[in-house]
Amino acid sequence: MNAIQSIAQRLGSIVLAPARSAPFVREQPRHRDEAARSAYQAFLADYPGYAGTQVLDALRETEYRRLDAGGHVYLDYTGGGLYPESLLREHMTLLSDGVFGNPHSKNPTSLAMTDLVERARAKVLRYFNADPDEYTAIFTPNATGALRLVAEAYPFSAGGRYLLTADNHNSVNGIREMARAKGAPVNYVQLMRDDMRIHDATVIDELSHAQPGAHNLFAYPAQSNFSGVQHPLEWIEEAQRRGWDVLLDAAAFAPANRFDLGVWHPDFVDLSFYKMFGYPTGVGCLLARKTALAKLVRPWYSGGTIAFSSVLGDGHHLMPGYAAFEDGTVNYLSLPAIESGLRLMASIGIDVIHTRVMCLTGWLIDQLTALRHSTGQPVVHLYGPANTHRRGGAVQVNFFDPRGRMWDCLEVERLANAERISLRAGCHCNPGAREAALGLSAAELTPCFKDKAGMSHEQVLRAIAGKTAGAVRTSVGLASNFADVQAYARFAAGFVDRGIEAAHGSRAPHLAKAY
Repeated sequence: MNAIQSIAQRLGSIVLAPARSAPFVREQPRHRDEAARSAYQAFLADYPGYAGTQVLDALRETEYRRLDAGGHVYLDYTGGGLYPESLLREHMTLLSDGVFGNPHSKNPTSLAMTDLVERARAKVLRYFNADPDEYTAIFTPNATGALRLVAEAYPFSAGGRYLLTADNHNSVNGIREMARAKGAPVNYVQLMRDDMRIHDATVIDELSHAQPGAHNLFAYPAQSNFSGVQHPLEWIEEAQRRGWDVLLDAAAFAPANRFDLGVWHPDFVDLSFYKMFGYPTGVGCLLARKTALAKLVRPWYSGGTIAFSSVLGDGHHLMPGYAAFEDGTVNYLSLPAIESGLRLMASIGIDVIHTRVMCLTGWLIDQLTALRHSTGQPVVHLYGPANTHRRGGAVQVNFFDPRGRMWDCLEVERLANAERISLRAGCHCNPGAREAALGLSAAELTPCFKDKAGMSHEQVLRAIAGKTAGAVRTSVGLASNFADVQAYARFAAGFVDRGIEAAHGSRAPHLAKAY
């Protein structure tokens, strides 16, 4: 029995334990005073579903014990997941006990590796319930690498369109350069500033403008990595019925949400495995419908993608299917860890992870939005939904002092660092969401790109008249517990009635203008 199977067996025994007369949750708050215990009990009363996620407390104590041992409050799961210790042990045992060669051969060590690579590929399809007759899994260096495959090979033309929502990651935004180079117009569907969502009617109206008979691509995130907003998966079918291929960015969505490709049928899906279970980094995936993959026209070829190439004959023949898109040699020694990681997630249950993430997110939003200065002014401004309806575990805010001045998000990050709280400050590679959230305009931003030599961060701030260029994001995930969000809530409460000067003494700090 390997390490992951052993964990799964232990998890099963926990899940199947007899019900108790009162909810049993093994976790205890980081601060064991009466106020903390009261807050914990109030949390359980408000979010009773949390008691059903106790299996994750057992994992926290064993697989992620380094968090509490090191005094870490890790709240950057959208940036990267954390690996369970047993995943590393199992993988290192596999590598130390085996001899594995480059899979692009037929010798014994290569065949052994090929078998593990194909097992990982099959596991990815099974985990997402993707019919292997409909979908194929292409391993890439990361989610961005998956998107680049689509960007460079999609048959954009002057007759087609590239449509995308404004809250896409920069790796999806970047596809517009390929579309424009081939003459295709690019259009964005803008966000509503109040909750960072998009009206269904607005999307449907934009989708109605597909060019018949042309290649039209619609791209959007299942979950925004900035605001946590989850856009309707129903848009997939709506777009396809109107003549669009659909590229769905699932990198932020897959770690804590059920994503069933037997129900939803996007043409292309990008994934990042380290965002799901922390290890390995350097491996992503493009899940592609075979009918959509057949439309792609690669602008070049490389080793590993061709059946035959000739210098004298000046030609080449690509391999069939996924092999034509896996450039060079895949990160083959890391791929077996994907099978182990997905097995662990399946043994826990994605619905258990989702429930925990939503309970912690809901409570954290409640606490942050309730904070007030003695003047009655709010301490934070939340960018995104103020509830858990159709949203994920990313919570994006900016902090304000009693005089309504916005704290620089980088200063907030610095203060959090001193408390060993890992959060993230900036725009998170999502400029469209940042611009909508902070009220930035095209008139302010267009001058930033007139100088082709580029601009520094300070020059950009001057161009936008001192407005902040980012916000503070926290995000919970598989290994999070109540003590984590409680620690952040306590940290946030420290800004109540705190002037910005308090962090700088008499030195005048950089002030970001409120929007």
